[in-house]
Amino acid sequence: MYKIMLADDEGIVIDSLKFIIEKEFAADCIVEFAKTGRSVIELAENFRPDIAVMDIQMPGINGIDAMREIREANSHTVFIIMSAYDKFDYAKEAINLGVLEYLNKPVGREKIVQVLRRAMAMIDRDREKRSQDLLIREKMETVIPIIENGLIQNLLYHEYFQEDIENFKNLLGIREDYAYMAALVCGETQEGNHMTNAVGASIRVQNAYKEIREVTDEYLPGIMGAVMANKIAVLIPCREAKMEYNERILLIEKARELARKLKARTDVAFRVGIGSVKQMHEVAESYNEALNALVQSTSRVAHVDDAPVGILYEENYPRETEKMLFELTEKGDVKGVVAEAGRFFDWMEESYGAYMMDIKLKSLEFVLRAERISYESGGGFYHFRSRQDYLPTLMELQSLEEVRAWFSEKMENACRNVAVKKESPSGSIVEKARAYIDSHYRNKDLSLDEVSRTVDISPYYFSKIFKEETGRNFVEYVTDIRIGRARELLLSSDMSMKEICGEVGYGDPNYFSRIFKKHAGVTPTEYKEKK
Repeated sequence: MYKIMLADDEGIVIDSLKFIIEKEFAADCIVEFAKTGRSVIELAENFRPDIAVMDIQMPGINGIDAMREIREANSHTVFIIMSAYDKFDYAKEAINLGVLEYLNKPVGREKIVQVLRRAMAMIDRDREKRSQDLLIREKMETVIPIIENGLIQNLLYHEYFQEDIENFKNLLGIREDYAYMAALVCGETQEGNHMTNAVGASIRVQNAYKEIREVTDEYLPGIMGAVMANKIAVLIPCREAKMEYNERILLIEKARELARKLKARTDVAFRVGIGSVKQMHEVAESYNEALNALVQSTSRVAHVDDAPVGILYEENYPRETEKMLFELTEKGDVKGVVAEAGRFFDWMEESYGAYMMDIKLKSLEFVLRAERISYESGGGFYHFRSRQDYLPTLMELQSLEEVRAWFSEKMENACRNVAVKKESPSGSIVEKARAYIDSHYRNKDLSLDEVSRTVDISPYYFSKIFKEETGRNFVEYVTDIRIGRARELLLSSDMSMKEICGEVGYGDPNYFSRIFKKHAGVTPTEYKEKK
């Protein structure tokens, strides 16, 4: 259905246009008309036409000014000018207003119908586009919370590869490399530093989640996670690595107002904890800071920088170097660890070169910490007395260069153990499985479950890593072992076919013969005769 407005001060023109439209387009159109500039504007406000056929010279407000007024209120109207005036200034103004066609009176019926069809086609395309835009918007309103929660979950629980985070950022249009976390904690009421009836409140918050998202976005615009127990995590991206004092004060005030607004809208009490700015992949630490700030405070809003939590370092302590050193250890980056260990030792030597015992103790602390990371990642076997010579060795070292060498070697070894484990996490398991298969292939009941139980991992995971390491699945590997042994026996022994069949783990000679031919291309008897 198309709404068409006719604007002309000549009744005969309006009657002619109505006749053509009704005859050509019948019930597809609703037609209204006006004969003065003011009445055209008033009609357009109520009628909201899809198409307006306008004359320029009308009593009162002229057609160009009327179109300008209508355009401000309705940007989708398609204008067609039909006038006896063909002045250049009018045509120029019409072009600026996006007029579809400028027709000079008199105009033939076919031309009018042709222009109207073009206008209707434009309207159809515009309607289709708006419909698609609304559909996309509707879908995005459903999908975006899922994507946002996916990013939050990945960051908080470290269940990601770096490219996963980059994909999330691209989908959500995040360009910043830094962020901080806020923790919204709800309950019936606040008692001290905790919230009462957390379970009941979380159910009510879950039901009002969409409204809470909208309110939160007014005060803490960012990425909002799902309700977890009585907590909601909010990620707020930022450009700078540090938040200035005035910015922090303003943020706290916004968080206070947010808590008040949420209470008024949901009748649930909220507390807001805010962590410090971190790099995007470290925001789990910021979220923990936000929760700890609430634990250490009874305020409705608590910022980590205002709470007595965290470690206070001396002014020039290389915190970033320390953090990078152990992050690289977890990744198994041997080259990076050696470089960062050197930088940290340089700082110790420059700042405290006269205090060798303190440097030895710090070196020991870092080595033990790196080895713990190594053991936890599966890089080697832990023995209680494996470090019995560390302290005596350090005590005997006479120079900082010797301490440096010891420190660098131990840090490198710990990291290398992690790297080796990452490169071949399943090697020892598969070797153990192979040894078991080699000594038990004669057992006709040998199965994947039996071998996976022997190496103490699930059948599914064992099957996966076994194929990754050997290039063959379990059945193929066992069959190759058995047929290989059968070939040896066929050539080097006088055993009967039935005896060989049993010797290599098959209970049915006919089945054994079929399997042998499939692998060797000939039957066992033909193989023996041929060789």
